[in-house]
Amino acid sequence: MAWLLVIVAGLLETGFAVCLKLSHGFTRLWPTVAFCVFALGSFGLLTLALRRLDVGPAYAVWTGIGAAGTAIYGMVFLGDLVSVLKIVSISLVIAGVVGLQLSGSAH
Repeated sequence: MAWLLVIVAGLLETGFAVCLKLSHGFTRLWPTVAFCVFALGSFGLLTLALRRLDVGPAYAVWTGIGAAGTAIYGMVFLGDLVSVLKIVSISLVIAGVVGLQLSGSAH
């Protein structure tokens, strides 16, 4: 269950990173509000998960999901540059996230 919280928190991290861009420096109301909701949800779920998980692997998985998700979202929906190197790098991040999740860090 704790790993599920980390995964959802990582997806919410993707949401707050995207909303941060869409807020244009906190000058647009609704993306700023969404940023706050996603950020609070993400940090809140990560905090709950850390009651049962080691901080290193949990934080790495959380940030990995957020980084990979944000990069993929940017390429698919925001017109970010797509390159072979970027796709390979995202794949390596995802592989690292899976490896850390399988490392058995639950207490």
